[in-house]
Amino acid sequence: MSEQEPVHATRSIADPVEAVAYLKTIYDANTAYLRAAFERFSKQKDQARRVSAHYPFIRITTEDITQLDKRLSYGFVSGPGSYQTTVTRPDLFENYYIEQLRRLAHNHGAAFEVGVSDEPIPVHFAYQDGVYLEGDLDQTHLRAMRTVFDVPDLAKMDDSIVNGTRDPLPGEILPLALFTAPRVDYSLHRLRHYTATSPENFQNYVLFTNYQFYIDEFVELGRELMSATDDPALREYRSQYTAFVEPGNVTHWNQNIEARSEQGTSPPRLPQMPAYHLVRPDNTGITMVNIGVGPSNAKTITDHIAVLRPHAWVMLGHCAGLRNSQRLGDYCLAHGYVREDHVLDDDLPLWVPVPPLAEVQVALERAVADVTQLDDFELKRVMRTGTVVTVDNRNWELRDHREPVQRMSQSRAIALDMESATIAANGFRFRVPYGTLLCVSDKPLHGELKLPGMADRFYRERVDQHLKIGVKAMELLRDNGLDRLHSRKLRSFNEVAFQ
Repeated sequence: MSEQEPVHATRSIADPVEAVAYLKTIYDANTAYLRAAFERFSKQKDQARRVSAHYPFIRITTEDITQLDKRLSYGFVSGPGSYQTTVTRPDLFENYYIEQLRRLAHNHGAAFEVGVSDEPIPVHFAYQDGVYLEGDLDQTHLRAMRTVFDVPDLAKMDDSIVNGTRDPLPGEILPLALFTAPRVDYSLHRLRHYTATSPENFQNYVLFTNYQFYIDEFVELGRELMSATDDPALREYRSQYTAFVEPGNVTHWNQNIEARSEQGTSPPRLPQMPAYHLVRPDNTGITMVNIGVGPSNAKTITDHIAVLRPHAWVMLGHCAGLRNSQRLGDYCLAHGYVREDHVLDDDLPLWVPVPPLAEVQVALERAVADVTQLDDFELKRVMRTGTVVTVDNRNWELRDHREPVQRMSQSRAIALDMESATIAANGFRFRVPYGTLLCVSDKPLHGELKLPGMADRFYRERVDQHLKIGVKAMELLRDNGLDRLHSRKLRSFNEVAFQ
């Protein structure tokens, strides 16, 4: 026998703002009900009755397809029928949900149905702050917990919608979004674990790096932007960012806007992939994550950040230069990838091309020109565009490497690393605009290895400039506008309506 969860009737709502408000009402009531039930369960001696609460859903049904603005890459359904998604954290995604529903309402003119789905909320996901529920339970309660409550079920969190492998039955309600609510909740909790910052702090423009040196420069930049200045022009630029957030949600507030004390507590040790955030009020600031070395980390973090629906992500790191004409410190702008990382082979087959995105390419090239003060033909002295090879073996050169070197030459590769193709491929897979700008730190095929003395000189001369280029590129993408950034080439057949 089960306790009764709060009752909410399914409603037909035309206004997107009102629809999201009702989603929030359902979600807040049902998660509060679960938290209260768990508190009772943890204190009582006898086994409790079954407790279950469910995610809200939103659905749109259309009989025909209206004339669409063909410049848009999302905001419309692919054909007549009913489309639905379960919803979580409407507080975090409020603006996103409203924008998606506004586009649907504009394109189709149909009202939305909002109600309670048949998808249960795992009790762990009723807590937003990552509480370890089992920590204080005795063995009796631990054994009873799965009987009383719904718990996370990995079978409900697969990426079949994203991967394009979901095969709906005739007449089945079709997906409205790329991710179901349990999949989103799972990733939100994983983000806290891997980055030691709250999902609320993540911004829509994300930089990834594979070296702490870049993070050091980003921290210095972030703290500098938060400091007060009397220079009017400098003050205006700094005031576009309201806060700088470090692991532990340590928040430095912008003293040019309001004098506020720092808050948050630094963790006793850094997490696996620490994240740092230059925050803007509308979440269009810049997040930077040190993903460390290797394609596994690159896939892991992008798997989870993708549920936040960022506007763009860019890899900003070091690489091995493969051409003798390159110098240490030169930049490599990827326009193609050789994927020998293997971590995404089952999700995105190797025969799927991962194309360059013009908007991101132009922003990166312009940022290099702006920061280096080089234009047109002179820019070729410090930057080369070409194919980047991503491998999963850091010491590939210690084996007989004649065959892989031949393949690199045939692919016209200019650089090799261990993360860029993974990040680009997951960007393609998750419909997140992506790009890569690497900096040559060694040339193993030409006798210039990454040795301590050489690396120190390289880092001193290039890391600061490279970081500035990455920040500038993100600001250019933001200034260009969202509608120009989300490319139609990332959308598949029968695509979901949500961005």
